[in-house]
Amino acid sequence: MRLNSTSKNRTPKSVTRGRVAVVTGGLVAAIALGSTAAMAADGGHHSEAAFAAQPATSVSATVQQQVADQKAAAGKAEAVAAKAKAARLAAAQHAEQARRAAAEAKQAAAKAKEQAAAKAAADLRARIASWETPTAHYVLGAGYDQAGPHWAHKHSGQDFVVGTGTTVRAAHTGTVVEAGWGGAYGNNIVIKHDDHTYSQYGHLSHLGVSVGERVITGQTIGLSGSTGNSTGPHLHFEVRTTPYYGSSVEPLHFLRAHGVNP
Repeated sequence: MRLNSTSKNRTPKSVTRGRVAVVTGGLVAAIALGSTAAMAADGGHHSEAAFAAQPATSVSATVQQQVADQKAAAGKAEAVAAKAKAARLAAAQHAEQARRAAAEAKQAAAKAKEQAAAKAAADLRARIASWETPTAHYVLGAGYDQAGPHWAHKHSGQDFVVGTGTTVRAAHTGTVVEAGWGGAYGNNIVIKHDDHTYSQYGHLSHLGVSVGERVITGQTIGLSGSTGNSTGPHLHFEVRTTPYYGSSVEPLHFLRAHGVNP
């Protein structure tokens, strides 16, 4: 093997010094590196501990605050929802009550209307079947079968003394068979009733019905006066068994027998 001229020319002493320097440098470098690593390791351990310790407290407080906030928000939302639900329930109950009240009012109105109609019908039937005096606010004048110079025989009816123009009404339901001039009766009306009796109304100033017309009890048929054989305003009233003179009956007794108190 060929030796390098440089190595060949070195002395043993110089070689020894070089080796010592190399070993010494290596030890210094090793010590330096070890110190650096130890310092780095020790510093890192303290930094991580400090980092880990400091954020743990902060995060815990933040989490707790967030949980508390969420609970508060949830409670507030539940309260709002409960209030809204209660409002909807109250509105629904109010609407239901209003609907029921309206239905009950409608039913009550219909029932009242039905009752009123039934009563009106009953009243009309009763009115049709009833008798009443042929006028109102009167004073009884010359009576039935009364004698006197004013009549060819005797008085054939009952006089109701009232002023001219007083309402004269049908004493009972029936059909008009005469309406016009009646000689001594003046303007007169004769009504045939369903029980085959007749009523006559004499000395009228106005005729309000015509022959063939159907009238009911209490209906206005004319106005009182003093036409024909009369000494003053009054209504001459007769009840007959035929439409002709001479078949009269005592009118006041007849009315009383049919529930009327003249």
